[in-house]
Amino acid sequence: MVKIQPRILSGFMELAPAEQIKFNQIMDIIKSTYEEFGFTPLDTPALELSEVLLAKAGGETEKQIYRFMRGDTDISMRFDLTVPLARYVVMNQNTLTFPFKRYQIGKVYRGERAQKGRFREFYQADIDVIGMDKLDISYDAEMPAIIYNVFKKLGLSKFVINISNRKLLKGLMESLGLADKSAEVLRIVDKIAKIGKDKVVEELVNIGLDKKSIDTIIRFIEIDGEDKKVFESLQSFGINNEIFTEGISELTEVINSLAALGVPKNNYKINLTITRGLDYYTGTIYETMLDDYPQFGSICSGGRYDDLAGFYTDKKLPGVGISIGLTRLFASLLENDLIKPTVATPAHVMVVPITNAEKEYALSLGADLRALGIKVLTFTEDNKFKAKLNYANKVGVPFVAIIGEDEVKNRTAVIKDMATGEQQTLPLEDVSMFLINKIMEAVKGKILQS
Repeated sequence: MVKIQPRILSGFMELAPAEQIKFNQIMDIIKSTYEEFGFTPLDTPALELSEVLLAKAGGETEKQIYRFMRGDTDISMRFDLTVPLARYVVMNQNTLTFPFKRYQIGKVYRGERAQKGRFREFYQADIDVIGMDKLDISYDAEMPAIIYNVFKKLGLSKFVINISNRKLLKGLMESLGLADKSAEVLRIVDKIAKIGKDKVVEELVNIGLDKKSIDTIIRFIEIDGEDKKVFESLQSFGINNEIFTEGISELTEVINSLAALGVPKNNYKINLTITRGLDYYTGTIYETMLDDYPQFGSICSGGRYDDLAGFYTDKKLPGVGISIGLTRLFASLLENDLIKPTVATPAHVMVVPITNAEKEYALSLGADLRALGIKVLTFTEDNKFKAKLNYANKVGVPFVAIIGEDEVKNRTAVIKDMATGEQQTLPLEDVSMFLINKIMEAVKGKILQS
């Protein structure tokens, strides 16, 4: 029989056990933070009817879709979690309570060219708030607070949440008589961090803008400084445009709410160069960057959208949300040694009977500890004792409970600290409390390297 070379498709991430444990820990922190802010979980299908999923797609997005026929059914794999959310909300609008706050952490699929930092299958960790007819701007302010709490808990401190409002540039374009070119200008300006100012100017010329308009746009996106200075600069343009005025009002309210939400000034910034490439954003937008690792790009982004569900219903369902590209973020942290996976088991303790005679006692101890929430690996292979400890070292379990003839007789266990080599004999009733205290100490540590 011909043997097949085992391999996986490019652009798909497959982690070793120790790496997967770290990945899951990060996912758990994101999930628990989302729930702290009152978001409820949702899990939409990975496969959708193409007609439904692609109702608002087009251009490069549609080219990246994994799409196939199954019988006479046209099926596509979801490329993000926001469009399936819009479909879900419209389908269930009569039973949902609005504002509807949901989070979803799941895999999405894009058939783009696989390269460093870009995957074809990857996890997104999303939150969105959807309103019926209207949605208060305070939810836009809540998003940076959630971003701040997630990355603070991960052990990241040097990051900046860039905040802007698409109505500002859209209103500026209308005042210049260039409303029909707003989408193109937004797309070009959004690339300034990657291609630089000169290239942005060149592309604006290529779409037909005159020098005066380009100078005004560049002067606009180069506004910088403290919040008060930015708002003064925006007012100095003297733009009499309703959309522009709405943008200033919304951005002002979002920024003024951040202190009350506990977001320090050094962790956010008004940045008028960000526009977000997706055309469904209509108001507040966010992009989060790590100060020391700008090459990561935006590690969390999102914004306000007022008509994402417009292809499914005439009802207005405005929303605001953010998304963490979890797979890309984890790969970047791993590559830059900010995560050092060291254990290949999530167990807190490994229970080891010295001989088969103590196996039943060891199994019973393991069951009792699990009932108290302690993660237990029971090692019952008939190996030499040294080999059993070598196994514990290899998988990285922090404690070993050694069970011998005396321990069975006296209803005790020898607890060995694998990091220090110290060991002590404890009565069975004290083993669980000892381990629980040690576990509580361990979870205080940060996920990322300092």
